[in-house]
Amino acid sequence: MDQNKIHPDQKYIDGLAANDSVVIEMIYKKYAPKVVLFITNNSGDKDQAQDVIQEIMILLFNQAKANKLQLTCPFDAYFFLLCKRRWLNELKKSSNKGVTIYENVVSSNESAHDLIAQTEEFDEKQQLFDTMFQKLGEKCQEVLKLSFSLKSMEEVAEKLNVTYGYVRKKKSLCVGQLTQWIQEAKNFNSLKNN
Repeated sequence: MDQNKIHPDQKYIDGLAANDSVVIEMIYKKYAPKVVLFITNNSGDKDQAQDVIQEIMILLFNQAKANKLQLTCPFDAYFFLLCKRRWLNELKKSSNKGVTIYENVVSSNESAHDLIAQTEEFDEKQQLFDTMFQKLGEKCQEVLKLSFSLKSMEEVAEKLNVTYGYVRKKKSLCVGQLTQWIQEAKNFNSLKNN
């Protein structure tokens, strides 16, 4: 089978990108119980499991919205592996207690592992961007947020009650600062090469 062929479960990714409540509810009903069972069997509780599921759903939503996710494996395997890895990372961070992993769900789906790597890389890039974005001043953040959401710079200028020239210059300076900080970040080179 062609590894790059889009899996029929792409409908879940497309549904997430469209913020389709029916698809989101289906994911929670169909796939969350397996994750909850895994986490509760591996040093966690239901609340922690729900937190992990929520984090992964947000990550998938962001990646789907950015059109950076083409599912080439079953959604079940992909979603479960993402949640499992997130939980294992949480356990590693707080490894003040012994960890016993009960592995009753095994996935050897190579395509899922490739997608996991892509998603984790997307997450790292997103976190780096978010961290550096938060370092920007309030005005820069406001100008950039508006320029991401509005169709034209004229609309941004109108919304901020400033001139078009000011908004263009401010946006350029803010993007320049943000780009510089991202490029100076320790993990930038490893992310850039992927």
